Amino acid sequence: MEVKVYLIEGKMLIAGKWSKFSMELTGIRKEHVIEKVYSLLGSRHKLKRDHIRITDIKEISPNEVKNRYVSDLLKADKLVIVGMR
Repeated sequence: MEVKVYLIEGKMLIAGKWSKFSMELTGIRKEHVIEKVYSLLGSRHKLKRDHIRITDIKEISPNEVKNRYVSDLLKADKLVIVGMR
């Protein structure tokens, strides 16, 4: 399985106004990344799924990544997950 980087763009309804968002996330499949967007925006902004509209999702190369956290994650040669079985 290869981890890919996706650029996700869309709109979210906050306080009665649609605001644009753009995120870079890693994932194995596009579907996983879409779920992560709903989860992150829902928890950060207390949004329901119907208040989030994804308008574009595309795979980008590691060279195109602007988010420092994602860039550092891609440079890691080993990832240790604690607490999962």
